[in-house]
Amino acid sequence: MQEDAGRPTYHTMIREMPPAERPRERLAQYGERSLSTAELLAIILRVGAPGVSSVDLAMHLLRKYRGLTGLAQAGFHELCGENGLSLAKVAQLKAALELGRRLQVESPLERPQILSPADAANLLMPEMQLLEQECLKVLLMDTKHRVLDMPTVYRGSLNASMVRVGELFREAIRANCAAILIAHNHPSGDPTPSREDIALTRQVVEAGKLLDIEVLDHLIIGRPHYVSLRERGEPFFLA
Repeated sequence: MQEDAGRPTYHTMIREMPPAERPRERLAQYGERSLSTAELLAIILRVGAPGVSSVDLAMHLLRKYRGLTGLAQAGFHELCGENGLSLAKVAQLKAALELGRRLQVESPLERPQILSPADAANLLMPEMQLLEQECLKVLLMDTKHRVLDMPTVYRGSLNASMVRVGELFREAIRANCAAILIAHNHPSGDPTPSREDIALTRQVVEAGKLLDIEVLDHLIIGRPHYVSLRERGEPFFLA
């Protein structure tokens, strides 16, 4: 429990908890859905660090990396630098997160469906509005606009001359996608599209027509708002 600044931090080790309150025992008794994300993560980690329980360690990681998505994106060796995370623990964590991602891909009825810019924004904004550098994602979709995957294609400053349009369609072609949606964030928080954003979108839409892959939209993610170039009525979406 975190107290006021200057006071010591009090940690309850899992072995000191009553058996009925320990994560593994609660999972066995009440099911995995009864546990918090930190408690589920603590079960994967198994043990914490000296003076820190596995639950405290899990909560620290979720705060620092801003949730499971951030943990999944963190590099293997970056996580190995965290106090309490050995190579074996990081391998367990990465394996569990990857299994969760693959389960989502294999469960079509559970896949989010994109029927409006708001649907895409609700899916992307929790992660992307917090990023400190520009990041471009491509939502890969089937014929019913259900999301198959959301690969990150670029990080860093984005402009039409730097981004290779072919890279945006590489995974879409491999997955035989019917449609894509591209999205990137503005770390400043202002989602107003730049001339470069519009130029890039025009190139992507034109390439999609040649490849017979529909480009639904380009979202610019700000904080806490977003802009849809389709909703703005950009002419290349209307042609």
